[in-house]
Amino acid sequence: MDIQEMVMEVLARLPLKSIARFRSTSKGWKDLIDSDNFRDYFISRNSSSSISWSIIQTTQPHKLTLEIIGHHGCKTWGLTRSPGSLMSFYVERAIKKLQVLACTDGLVLLYAEATDGTPMYYVGNPLFQEWFRIPLPPFLSSQDLEILRNRGRLNDSGLVTKMQSGIVVSYKVVWLTRTKIEMFVPTNDKVDLVIYSSDTGTWETRHVTCLNTLFWFMKHKSIALNGILHWIYGIASNFVAHDFYDDRWSGIVNFPDREVEELSRFRRTITTSEGCIVYFNEFTENGNRTLRVWRLVKYISGPEAWELSWDVSLEPLIELGADYFPVVMHPLNSEVIYLWSTNEEMLILYNLRTHEFRLHEETADDSNKCMDGCILSFNGCSEYMQNHDMTALRNGITELLFSQYVLPRWLQRLPRPQPN
Repeated sequence: MDIQEMVMEVLARLPLKSIARFRSTSKGWKDLIDSDNFRDYFISRNSSSSISWSIIQTTQPHKLTLEIIGHHGCKTWGLTRSPGSLMSFYVERAIKKLQVLACTDGLVLLYAEATDGTPMYYVGNPLFQEWFRIPLPPFLSSQDLEILRNRGRLNDSGLVTKMQSGIVVSYKVVWLTRTKIEMFVPTNDKVDLVIYSSDTGTWETRHVTCLNTLFWFMKHKSIALNGILHWIYGIASNFVAHDFYDDRWSGIVNFPDREVEELSRFRRTITTSEGCIVYFNEFTENGNRTLRVWRLVKYISGPEAWELSWDVSLEPLIELGADYFPVVMHPLNSEVIYLWSTNEEMLILYNLRTHEFRLHEETADDSNKCMDGCILSFNGCSEYMQNHDMTALRNGITELLFSQYVLPRWLQRLPRPQPN
């Protein structure tokens, strides 16, 4: 082992927070750390290490706070504070409204509205406090956007990325707009995909015909994975997906419990875990309650789209008397599900394989440790959960109430358009 290999071995044992400091000390350190060899070695060596992430709220405007639950003290980054607390944001003018629209692969899409009503969109990397204001489409004025938004004809929450060797190399901001609505013929809805690309720094419009846009289009958030956006229908039993780097509709996917939805306990939602789209719900049959978790394996409408990962009874929680609803799966461990106990007002981390669980009370200190050793921090979690109980509307409107903000496994910077 030569000296450079020894240095790489030592550096790879450090958290990324420390590596970032070394990178700024000299050109030699920077060249070594920025090399493909070191990046690949670090990611490979730490592929199973814990990483900071947050459960974020997706419904409340006027708040820059990303998270309702944060994880810090994780090995990969070594952060002493939760990811949401590290965010700082500078706007060049006074604003009256601010909202997190999407989080994808460590990047964040924000909407800000100035006091005079001017809309502003930003994509940023909160870790490095890098923010880029996205120009408005030249073919849509501020007045046009206001009209579309007020009439429920704009969905502006799409953010997809392209990854290479574990880092983001480009992103696209995606809007859906409707200029014509046939209220009673939803199968003929015309939708415009309005897409901004960080590669070109420009917007483009694609005119498409989609099915049932009347139900899912207006207010519902999307969730991104591998360059694909997934929009949950409002009151239907399926969702639609589009691949923005292959430029194709991935299809309309029916939920796996479509035929037995009267047995389900919670409103439908989706999340991600270990690189897959995941759906979960609890079912009551013959007096028995079981939690089922599926992962999406094919973008088709038939039952072969899903693979059943877990079919378990949460008997320990039932015996404890905990009334709960599911929140998200752990993004890096598909054995762990996060639940909220409505009667105990506590977060429950439940391992579906071992049936071990922990209850975490919302506190201001760092006494809450999760199963992977990270420290939990709370930010208005109880209040948010009380206002968004998934059991409140049985088999009602499907909605993405919770999302995940997961830090990257490497020191990625914010991609920016190349100057002309």
